[in-house]
Amino acid sequence: MIVTIDGPAGAGKTTVSRLLADRLGYTYVDTGALYRGIAYMARQKGIAPEDDEALAALCADLNLAFVADGAGHRLIANGIDVTDHIRTPEISMLASAVSARPIVRDFLLDIQRAMGRRKAAVFEGRDMGTVVFPEADVKFFLDASAQTRAQRRYKEIAHRTAQSLADVQRDMARRDANDQSRAVAPLKPAPDAICIDSSALTIEAVVTQMLDHIENA
Repeated sequence: MIVTIDGPAGAGKTTVSRLLADRLGYTYVDTGALYRGIAYMARQKGIAPEDDEALAALCADLNLAFVADGAGHRLIANGIDVTDHIRTPEISMLASAVSARPIVRDFLLDIQRAMGRRKAAVFEGRDMGTVVFPEADVKFFLDASAQTRAQRRYKEIAHRTAQSLADVQRDMARRDANDQSRAVAPLKPAPDAICIDSSALTIEAVVTQMLDHIENA
């Protein structure tokens, strides 16, 4: 099957998606990393997120691939491992802006659907169930309260950023607004998605819920 997990930042998508894929024996695909990879490469070349012509040229010469290692998957962009450079607050905001550009979404749509042809995969993102895989076998939308999400993200990045919790919460609110209001593929649950609020749930509890739904699909 193809399983999709969409939702805003800090809802627990990455951790849950990895664990669910492991339990199912499926491939895990972090589509957000692809957008971050483009954002990072655009920044390296000094390309503004609204410069569609330059973004089109960047995508035309860009080769993105996931390579497995002992700890998971590394993102390789034109032969360069960019994994450790794409999780900063700056790249997060730039990825949100870049992801609103149709040229970028069209480029990654083909890559993601090609990955999906192999089936047996869990795709994590923001429009997996609404745009990329509208016919996915099981769709989830994972959410949590804004305060919970900000606290989780702050805990995740505190060791590598000078941002305060208030900074993180402000950036997250701005990214939520960008993702939900963009004209192309806005962040929202698919009509047939199973919505789960993880605010008061452990990771294990969320995964257990998901497995129950998948077994009954």
